[in-house]
Amino acid sequence: MSKFLRVLLAITAACHVPFVVAVGEGTRRLGLASPLCWLLGVALGVLGVVLFLGRAKNGMHDDKRPWQETFLVDLPYYIHWSACIWCLVPSVVYLVLEPIVDAARGAPIGPVPGFFLWTYLSGFVVCAYAVTARRWFFQVRELDIPVRGLDPSFDGYTIAQLSDLHIGANTPLWWGLRWVEATNAAKPDLVAITGDMVTSGVVFHEDIAELVGGLEAKDGVVVSMGNHDYFGDGEPLITLLVQNGARVLRNEGMTVAREGGRLFVSAIDDTWTRRADLTRALEARPDGVPVVLLAHDPDRFPQAAERGVDLVLSGHTHGGQIAVPFLARWINASKLAHHYHLGIYRIGSSILHVHPGLGTTGPPIRLGVAPAIVLLRLRAA
Repeated sequence: MSKFLRVLLAITAACHVPFVVAVGEGTRRLGLASPLCWLLGVALGVLGVVLFLGRAKNGMHDDKRPWQETFLVDLPYYIHWSACIWCLVPSVVYLVLEPIVDAARGAPIGPVPGFFLWTYLSGFVVCAYAVTARRWFFQVRELDIPVRGLDPSFDGYTIAQLSDLHIGANTPLWWGLRWVEATNAAKPDLVAITGDMVTSGVVFHEDIAELVGGLEAKDGVVVSMGNHDYFGDGEPLITLLVQNGARVLRNEGMTVAREGGRLFVSAIDDTWTRRADLTRALEARPDGVPVVLLAHDPDRFPQAAERGVDLVLSGHTHGGQIAVPFLARWINASKLAHHYHLGIYRIGSSILHVHPGLGTTGPPIRLGVAPAIVLLRLRAA
């Protein structure tokens, strides 16, 4: 068992402690004898921790499974697991503050009956929405991006950015084909996919290639690789994408011409596996031509800005997948690890757009951060 998995298992075990108490409280209200209440709670808590191992293995070695297993076993478990995570912080805060408040009031010290039960149930309801409905419904957003030196012939040029598809057992091909339909309906000039098409492994490569092959744009589909695309062998995926009409840019670029104007579209390879080479990606850049760079990891933005890149398209963070609704830009889980985590950033005249992603990694949950297809409309600045 890897160190990472041991840490996840320890967190899962800790989060099941409030669940054990919640089961005890709930079954006692139903009239079950006290010793049996706690025995049942402990048994279900242990089962929840054991079941986590199977789900973690599936996530690290994604494979095609019967839909009944995914949608009737895995996703309900993730709702429960996420509800347990939901319980942890309020439970710890409550156990610390409750004796202090009771002592200050002169009341008997002890938890309010039902606190853990209602905390778990509220978490279960919210997480059921986040694992099912919030993941399913996506947005189509439009943004105007000012680009210095953009030729008038490219004013209004539209790039449809898709990122972090994570096609796999939890996000199957038929789920993603809705993104293809919505993208094609927007009639973009160019489609840019900024990495992490895979969750892990190679089993879903053909599904991804079929999805990407269905995308349509006047100047085609360009792809940059993400770290998850190499969680397995990335080369077969690249071959399939090219066979299905996409252009995979690996530390290279291409010039798009239109009515005398030009735009240089480039991409770096994955940063995490040390394949990225920004110098190579920009070496064919024509003088005085605006540059759009695909870079899965947004942390490369400062280096790109130093090189005079006008627009960087990134993904990777998913906007944290979990954020405070309506405040996702400022309060989200990805802020714990990333400086650039969601939306638009600027360094001088260089602009970065961090895509919220379409799929999920880790627990298949979204809350406060909607999946999106983003239409970036270039404007002469």
